[in-house]
Amino acid sequence: MKRTVRWIGIAVAALLIVIVSLPFLINVNQFKPTLESSLTAALGREVKLGNLKLSILSGSVTADDLFVADDPHFGKPAFVRAKSLNVGVELLPFIFSHKLNVKDITLDQPEIVLVQAPGGAWNFSSLGAKGAKSAPPPAAAPDKASLDLSVQLVRITNGRVTLGRTLGHWKPLVLEQVNIELQNFSATTAFPFSISTHVGGGGTLALAGSAGPINQDDAAMTPVRATLHIAQLDLAASGMNDIAPQLAGLVSIDAAGDSDGRLMRLKGKLKAEKLKMARNGTPAQRPVEVDFAVDHDLRKHSGTVHHAGIHVGGATASLAGTYAEQQEAMVVHMTLNGPGMPLTELAAMLPALGVVLPAGATLQSGTASANLSMDGPTDKLVSGGSLAVSNARLAGFDLPSKMASIEKLAGIKGGPNMDVQELSVILRVAPEGTDASDIKLIVPAIGEMQGAGTVSPENALDFKMQAMVETSGFAAGLRNEPIPFTVQGTAADPVFRPDVKAVVKDEIKGLAGGLLRGLIGGKK
Repeated sequence: MKRTVRWIGIAVAALLIVIVSLPFLINVNQFKPTLESSLTAALGREVKLGNLKLSILSGSVTADDLFVADDPHFGKPAFVRAKSLNVGVELLPFIFSHKLNVKDITLDQPEIVLVQAPGGAWNFSSLGAKGAKSAPPPAAAPDKASLDLSVQLVRITNGRVTLGRTLGHWKPLVLEQVNIELQNFSATTAFPFSISTHVGGGGTLALAGSAGPINQDDAAMTPVRATLHIAQLDLAASGMNDIAPQLAGLVSIDAAGDSDGRLMRLKGKLKAEKLKMARNGTPAQRPVEVDFAVDHDLRKHSGTVHHAGIHVGGATASLAGTYAEQQEAMVVHMTLNGPGMPLTELAAMLPALGVVLPAGATLQSGTASANLSMDGPTDKLVSGGSLAVSNARLAGFDLPSKMASIEKLAGIKGGPNMDVQELSVILRVAPEGTDASDIKLIVPAIGEMQGAGTVSPENALDFKMQAMVETSGFAAGLRNEPIPFTVQGTAADPVFRPDVKAVVKDEIKGLAGGLLRGLIGGKK
């Protein structure tokens, strides 16, 4: 019995010695030329590997370094660089017949550069393409076995991906801590995949679904069906606001869609927090939620917004239209329709739009209806259309007292709030400021006011108005006579003054009219 145990012990020890010695006995680097040439032929790009090592316990071959050349049309030295390439192999065929059957591939800490040309092609479009020009494969020794590449699992761990453009000033998007997994990878059938990453500047992204079969003429045209989850993407810090630098905020998206490589159809929900939409704006304290359906052309960077329902609390508006990249700008043609929106809900968004209320004033009631169009480059957008407000109260703003300096309005009654029965205005909002025309404002404490004016980007006011007074004071007899006045100062501190020029002009008109009537009467 003791002898049997001893012989078993000797056999186990011998087996361990063999296992430990195998990596030294097998020159795994003999497979490097075959592996390099096979990968070069498969990718259509020159592939270089570092020193190869065999691990019996993990059943893998590891390369110290990996280099994959870029498409020569893009002029980059490397498409992929990785610190290590780990290839899982079937051990028995490898040990006894020197056949390298690949089970899985893992790239650790790769640097991947993805670049798109103006025509829409990517630097990975030619990967594996039939017409791709590859570097001549190194000659393999006659006793080396050929590569049997059937990959069950492809992994990229802790990578760094840079997405850029060869056109214009677009800031590259940097993805950190990129983890990618492809299961049952095949060029001829669809395969499941998952991607998770952190976005440089702030935010996370996760994508999962299926892709394939690989388009043999253009890898970028491979069909994909997936779900997308983006959390807390910082628009400004990530550079995603290149097309509209005035935009800032944190965006989260949950969506699903499919792509044929050219057209991507996407439906989902978007939530924007701390949103700022104007250069002189401040972050909104209330989130904006959007449910959307979009078709996007991946090559032309253009698309159609079929529907975008915008929700700010109980206020809802709909947005639809088109957008298209033109040279170095994104040009949009959109319409916004928002009927009967509660002003108390919209009040939280006014700072984000750069709209300033008089100091100490707040909106306490009322509804607003807007019908606007938005046209032009997103960094120089021009919006225009009609805005109507009804039954609103601006608490903390006493308009009659502000207008007391206008002599003919001295009889109007003041109060702590400004009640607006009706307001209608035609607006044009552009980078150089806001034009307001056809203003009609009915304030029960004063009467009806009409006019037009401008608001500068710094919120300086320049309005010329007329008031039809509704008062029981000494000016009651003037209630049918328009009283001209100006509004200047700033939106936070408006200043109301009599329009002396208009008064003088009216007086001159009156004198001239009287003189003319006298002359005509004299002739008679």
